Amino acid sequence: MNLSDRSISAISAGRRRGTTAAAVAALAAAGLLATAVAPAAEAAPALPSSATAAAAAPDIPLANVKAHLNQLSTIAANNGGNRAHGRPGYKASIDYVKGKLDAAGFTTSIQQFTSSGATGYNLIADWPGGDPNQIVFAGAHLDSVTSGAGINDNGSGSAGILETALAVSRAQYKPTKHLRFAWWGAEELGLIGSKYYVSNLPTAERSKISGYLNFDMIGSPNPGYFVYDDDPTIEKTFKDYFAGLGVPTEIETEGDGRSDHAAFKNVGIPVGGLFTGASRTKTAAQAQKWGGTSGQAFDRCYHSSCDSTANISDTALDRNSDAAAHAIWTLSAGSTQPPGGDTYENTADVSIPDNGAAVTSTVNVSGRTGNAPAALQVGVDIVHTYRGDLVIDLVAPDGTAYRLKNSSSSDSADNVQTTYTVNASSEAANGAWKLKVQDIAAQDTGYINAFRLTF
Repeated sequence: MNLSDRSISAISAGRRRGTTAAAVAALAAAGLLATAVAPAAEAAPALPSSATAAAAAPDIPLANVKAHLNQLSTIAANNGGNRAHGRPGYKASIDYVKGKLDAAGFTTSIQQFTSSGATGYNLIADWPGGDPNQIVFAGAHLDSVTSGAGINDNGSGSAGILETALAVSRAQYKPTKHLRFAWWGAEELGLIGSKYYVSNLPTAERSKISGYLNFDMIGSPNPGYFVYDDDPTIEKTFKDYFAGLGVPTEIETEGDGRSDHAAFKNVGIPVGGLFTGASRTKTAAQAQKWGGTSGQAFDRCYHSSCDSTANISDTALDRNSDAAAHAIWTLSAGSTQPPGGDTYENTADVSIPDNGAAVTSTVNVSGRTGNAPAALQVGVDIVHTYRGDLVIDLVAPDGTAYRLKNSSSSDSADNVQTTYTVNASSEAANGAWKLKVQDIAAQDTGYINAFRLTF
């Protein structure tokens, strides 16, 4: 978070298979640029989508958010100790986040700008679907200062909205409004990246943004729970969430107007956000309200070398990540019910042998008439450290295999969490359908987490 009116000196890996060093995805040139069978564990068919109410936000796994922070910490360690603008650690941070989003089905683009004689990057990610004239936009700055890895400031906000975006993909969320996420560059030099984005956004496009939500320092080690008071609807959405947890909030004043929401607010776009405090001192009343230590800064390592993975409150990070998801789901509305009709699912974990035989997860379908649809939805949730090793097939009850995914040495992301569409109209609907997965190369491991069919 940039809480200084002066420029802070300009700034720092990518992710290599088995380490965390080479880029997962290349930047755009310019502008927006032995076989085991799992035991059956079927769920009852879901209600038709017409009977499904607007979806509630999922819980955002704290472990996943912290895993992103660990990656950002490693990136900084491999690149001079920071992730600052103009330094290799920032570029590597962009590559890491972009790789995750690309693998999850987002449409990503890179926007380049220049500040302090160095090229900077904004990463924009759009979730397909939703009304393009009503955009719910969440963002966080990804750069650190030069003095440290910037894990709370602002790895915390960046990791929180990254995992929220991945949860959108896992749920195959169908919002009424369009969802957009951004990771801003050069915030620490004076909100440069977000200002550049807004100043280059045509007036007609600005009018489509229903609200911008900012997440800057959401895991301070001596935390407060501060909510921006700029837009009443967004403010109430966050306050209602924390009230449901029994956690009191206060209005955010320490960094008012000094983070990336400012550029949006200045052109009339509704804004809101969350913050857990920086260099200001926690009062006795605040310590009584929230716990922690009075007379001590909310973040004693603010803009310092000790802003490391040890400089995080797990409780604050967890609450604020969940609050971000709640706001994004609430303000965008929609349903996670896949289109089409009834869903059959197997949620039993099936280990995938490293460089071994194929394994299967089975869904038994019964009670239907006729053949499967021409647009059979195949939901795949595989947790794996290198998805490029995986070959995935859907196997129909008569043994016919439909290839869903080939292996690829250039597919250097992890996990497969997506929905495929298969023309299965020549297949009888009833019977044992299998998801067949094989790892064809060494050094990486994983498991089938869930497999579902929607008719």
